[in-house]
Amino acid sequence: MVKKITSIFIVSAMLIACSKNALTGKSQLTLLPESELQSMATQEYQQFLSSNKVVASSNNRDAEMVKRVGQRITRAVEGYYAEKGLTEKLAGYKWEYNLVDDKAVNAWCMPGGKIVVYTGLLPVTQNEAALAAVIGHEVSHALLQHGNQRMSQGLLQQLGGIALSVAVANKPAETQNLFLGAYGAGTQVGVLLPFSRSHELEADRYGLIFTAMGGYNPQEAIALWERMEKASNGQRPPEFLSTHPTEGRRINQLKKYMPEALQYYKPVGN
Repeated sequence: MVKKITSIFIVSAMLIACSKNALTGKSQLTLLPESELQSMATQEYQQFLSSNKVVASSNNRDAEMVKRVGQRITRAVEGYYAEKGLTEKLAGYKWEYNLVDDKAVNAWCMPGGKIVVYTGLLPVTQNEAALAAVIGHEVSHALLQHGNQRMSQGLLQQLGGIALSVAVANKPAETQNLFLGAYGAGTQVGVLLPFSRSHELEADRYGLIFTAMGGYNPQEAIALWERMEKASNGQRPPEFLSTHPTEGRRINQLKKYMPEALQYYKPVGN
């Protein structure tokens, strides 16, 4: 009986929490208010920065580049949202961009525009346009509320769908792990992987648009993922074990998205 009641509660919560994403118009499960996630992101972001080696942009060209690219992607996002009459959807965004000294080939964006790029990514990106493609992609995850969806699923599956404030108070470690995993700042393996692969491709589409609107050639994204494929040396796990599409599939999809992105491309001086 308890299991039946719990199942009914979960199904009801899913129905109530389904909303349409402002960018895609698609229905999605978002149990958590964006304002709460942004508040949590501010705390987790500062904690991450305090426990990792942040590269100062005042005396480092790579860190300066990360901020410059981030700012141009921000302007692109704000311009795109203004064109669509969606400016209010960016309420609460206080953009930050930081380069962290870490060999991992990684980057992520938390709610509210809290961005981190790892130094290990730069030998693969090689140029500003490719870095813009990565940052545009990660920003798109946040805008598309993919992390909210993943965390909502995690709260339902692991913590019974309790409110975020209750989860933080009663199960702080579990909630933090859910949050970090949902936004790519941690490791997450499990039932969410099929959703994550579709999220990656969706973020690729909008990431290309923001890259182009930022004045960067979006076609650099294809060269980037060709380098990613080469850098993997055949060590990449099969797609069904990965939260990301295989590079080959991703490149093919990027080529399909490219004509749309190129409509927004107006080169500017770097």
